[in-house]
Amino acid sequence: QVQLVESGGGLVQAGGSLRLSCAASGRTFNTYDMGWFRQPPGKEREFVAVIRRNGDTTNYADSVKGRFTISGDNAKNVVYLQMDSLKPEDTAVYYCAAKRFLFRSSYSQGAYDYWGQGTQVTVSS
Repeated sequence: QVQLVESGGGLVQAGGSLRLSCAASGRTFNTYDMGWFRQPPGKEREFVAVIRRNGDTTNYADSVKGRFTISGDNAKNVVYLQMDSLKPEDTAVYYCAAKRFLFRSSYSQGAYDYWGQGTQVTVSS
């Protein structure tokens, strides 16, 4: 069983930055791919970024590529999402998730086994 707790959300002006954290209970590194998803108001939840269990490979949605950076701290068992150059369209509830099975697509929310409760990010124009 893995428990995930997100933090770091808040209200920021367009062009600003936020860093989200996802603290994981249990050993997640080397066992799970860790992803970030978001759900904008009135829309479906969508993929944002993933860091593979080897810690070396990352992938991003086109909408955040070049602005967001996903990283992990093995010692602390925490995954981060550094968000720079934020835009109003980045406003959403952001979720951290853990995927156990390699054969499942990291871009699909259905592939993930554990989810955090979410943290709200609001970007004002």
